[in-house]
Amino acid sequence: MKGIIVAIDGYSSTGKSTLAKALAKKLAYAYIDTGAMYRAVTLYALRKGYVKIDSIDEVSLENSLNDIEITFVVSEGSNSEVCLNGEHVEGEIRGMEVSKKVSYISAIPAVRELLVAQQQQMGISKCIVMDGRDIGSVVFPDAELKLFMTASEGVRAQRRYSELTSLGEQVSLEEVRRNISERDYRDTHREIAPLVQVADAIVLDNSNLTPDQQLEWVLERVRNITA
Repeated sequence: MKGIIVAIDGYSSTGKSTLAKALAKKLAYAYIDTGAMYRAVTLYALRKGYVKIDSIDEVSLENSLNDIEITFVVSEGSNSEVCLNGEHVEGEIRGMEVSKKVSYISAIPAVRELLVAQQQQMGISKCIVMDGRDIGSVVFPDAELKLFMTASEGVRAQRRYSELTSLGEQVSLEEVRRNISERDYRDTHREIAPLVQVADAIVLDNSNLTPDQQLEWVLERVRNITA
């Protein structure tokens, strides 16, 4: 079976990472959560005080990019989790504070240039599943399989709310829904590498699908390509 690149794009809280992790495990592929990379940079900027209430000190952040090392480690259960300068930050990057600012940080040209270059290097040998916002459009435009994931806003808000409350976050469902709506707008309207459904991407609306149903749906398409 030949190795391929699976590029998964889509809106926030559509379960991209959940599907990508399961698919990579099933195929024995590497899995890269590019959203976690942008979240890690956002966490770094927050810790350094570069993120203000209504602005971001882009110059200071850009000057610090060479001091940011993002790596992935395989945790129990074969999940690939992110480390920031050697510190495991998987839990911290999923919080609401990071979620509110990550779209702004990911729109900074220097940040995108750095992380896209790293992501492309990771895929040189193929046999990789990567999810994010611009994987099929920018990072791997020649990927053998491109997916675009979506779900209703209500379903996504409930999923995200459940995730946050399970982490101990004190948030309301309405706050989560508003954050998702705002992130959708920023992701699809930013000047550099906006979230788009490329022409050769297969749409997966998982509003009413279980994780197992989604996995089998994608595996069938992988088999068609690699057979």
